[in-house]
Amino acid sequence: QVQLVESGGGSVQAGGSLRLSCAASTYTYSTKCMAWFRQAPGQERECVARIYSGYTWYAGSVKGRFTISPDNDKYTVYLQMNSLKPEDTAVYYCACANACYASAANYNYWGQGTQVTVSS
Repeated sequence: QVQLVESGGGSVQAGGSLRLSCAASTYTYSTKCMAWFRQAPGQERECVARIYSGYTWYAGSVKGRFTISPDNDKYTVYLQMNSLKPEDTAVYYCACANACYASAANYNYWGQGTQVTVSS
């Protein structure tokens, strides 16, 4: 069982930045697909960023503003969020899977979620 713990959420003004962290319970996380999802009220869970074997993918809504990156020594994946907009407000979840697809159904391990609120 892979355990994931998110941290770093909070409230920020539009244009500000936050960095989310996802700490994994095992060193083998680096061989997995690690992803960040978000879910706003009334919306489907959306994959915003993925990393697998050093390759990264981003949703068009966050490309150029968000960066996913690993720290393999700490078994941690980060999501750096810059130029935040009110529409980025959501609960953000870290997820882990063997395959690296954008669908939430692909992921079998999830963190508890961390709230990100962006005020205009």
